[in-house]
Amino acid sequence: MPAATPAAVRKQIAQRRTDPVYLLIGDDSAEMSRLAADLTAVVDDELRAFNTEHIYAQERGVAASIVESARTLPMLGDRRVVVVLRGERLLKPKRRGKAPVEDEGADEDGGGLSADAEVLEAYVRKPEPQTTLVIVAADADRGRRLYKTLQKSATVVEFWGLKNFAQDPRNVKGWELDRIAKEAVAIVTRAVKEAGCTIDPVAARLLASRAGSDIATLRGDLERLMLYVGDRKAIDVRDVQEIVTGETLQDQWALAEAIVQRDVRKALRQLGLAFDSGTVAYMILGQLGYCVREKVAAADPRRVPAAVDALFRTDLELKSSGGDPRVLLERLVVELCGR
Repeated sequence: MPAATPAAVRKQIAQRRTDPVYLLIGDDSAEMSRLAADLTAVVDDELRAFNTEHIYAQERGVAASIVESARTLPMLGDRRVVVVLRGERLLKPKRRGKAPVEDEGADEDGGGLSADAEVLEAYVRKPEPQTTLVIVAADADRGRRLYKTLQKSATVVEFWGLKNFAQDPRNVKGWELDRIAKEAVAIVTRAVKEAGCTIDPVAARLLASRAGSDIATLRGDLERLMLYVGDRKAIDVRDVQEIVTGETLQDQWALAEAIVQRDVRKALRQLGLAFDSGTVAYMILGQLGYCVREKVAAADPRRVPAAVDALFRTDLELKSSGGDPRVLLERLVVELCGR
């Protein structure tokens, strides 16, 4: 079944014609929770205590409880909604050593499913028409039969936040980070405007750069920023710096500026801050690529060919596990500085 959009699902909700099974999947937990809450709105307010249920997929054997709840007929109304939270524990369970295939949930080529997954798969194939089952999951093993059954029989809505532009949201490439950064800045600017405020463009970029491709980090920082500024209408760089500690601040502009100025010591320090704050190697590589294309090219075009060669070589070494990522990027930064 083709993936649906949140707007299409909300149109179904407005018409009170929801589908039997939904899979909400992605890293934007805030938006997934919002849509799941909207789906419960198909049950009348006075009947929600009887006809809605939230189940956490935390225990082995929980699928039987999910199916039992979904098979329960609505009381006094025409619709029941069952919301399953932490659904990734069903769709991407942790491996337990050398457990037999039936305990791990094999794919279609590998044989049988676990008993837990099998009972849920059977329900998805033949759901209760008066129940709307909503499974909310951060991720899934796409090779498993349960996921493939959901993909075929359920309405799948993906929420990848800043990663929506990536070819594979679970494996963002360095060259995709520029567009992700622009989208993050747009989200910051839009949220601030909706709050009746303005934000300095440099401050917006600084806040966006800290989040990288993590929408949850961006939303959390935005919330703290708006609480910090209070009734003030203008937000500047100092406000952003106040709500983000120096140890976690990922200032890609400072790194770029240090490379343009050939300041190896400052560039390595900024690189260290990025690693210490949890930025992954490919994200840093993407930032360095942007630096070469936009900053170094503008300051001294003669440096670009050697810089591009160094970028491609480092990208290949990272992909082929040709060394420690931090050491490889430190060497790259030194080369980009012209040493």
